[in-house]
Amino acid sequence: MIKHAIIPLAGLGTRLLPLTSVLPKELLPINGRIGLEYILDEAISAGIKKFILIISKKKSNIKKYFYNDKFYKNIIKKNKDKRIINEYKKIIKYKKMIKFVYQNNPKGTGDAVLKCKKYINDKFFLMLLPDDLIIEKNCTKEMVTLHNKMKSPIIATKKVERKNVSRWGILKIKNKKKNYFEISDVVEKPNIKVAPSNYAIIGRYILPTNIMNELGKTKPGKGNEIHITDAIKNLILNGNKFYGNIFKGEYLDCGTMPGYINSSTSIGKKYLKWKFVW
Repeated sequence: MIKHAIIPLAGLGTRLLPLTSVLPKELLPINGRIGLEYILDEAISAGIKKFILIISKKKSNIKKYFYNDKFYKNIIKKNKDKRIINEYKKIIKYKKMIKFVYQNNPKGTGDAVLKCKKYINDKFFLMLLPDDLIIEKNCTKEMVTLHNKMKSPIIATKKVERKNVSRWGILKIKNKKKNYFEISDVVEKPNIKVAPSNYAIIGRYILPTNIMNELGKTKPGKGNEIHITDAIKNLILNGNKFYGNIFKGEYLDCGTMPGYINSSTSIGKKYLKWKFVW
């Protein structure tokens, strides 16, 4: 059973400036909820019990969001608003499941994962990237189901337009089935001429804990950062099996300004539809 999840949050969010000059991108509202809560709820529904949130001192507002008890208690004491009480109860629930780890000098996702090494004791753990929302179908549940079947690491994936492969980590396919395939290689942001497929990595991973040892040996790559994809590539080349889960949900990119605006609009429309139906 996958119990632990790592969520790297130390990035500066420059693509969402000027909004992120004041507020971390993970606290930006999407239809009345912060983006991070969508990620937490997805993982909790899939059985995750503990979260490690990787932040920096510059993003201490994320920790404050979950540790603002005095503020809520004062408000609730004066105003018995049921909505506020329920929101505070929800935040308390999250807080009990969260541990914060600091990455004050962001050196890539691989470096962020390494910061969590001493806190992960199970054979596998989940990693979710907060820029990627997947709605309507629970991607993490699908991945856990496939992991239980294959007893191997799983990476969430979807088809992207061939002309856009240079934006993504791209998977090389082997033994493709209806909703999954074995991964024979990982290529980070390849040129369209050499891309092994147009199946891109989306920010959900079930990873083996032994990737920590591989990350410790991995040299910085593009941008002088330690990339998780480089460590995955090395594990695959050394005979470790990884599988790609072709998820069924709708993917929303919250990491860019156009993507963030589209995510807010899309979720808002679906909320109105769900509210009307129910």
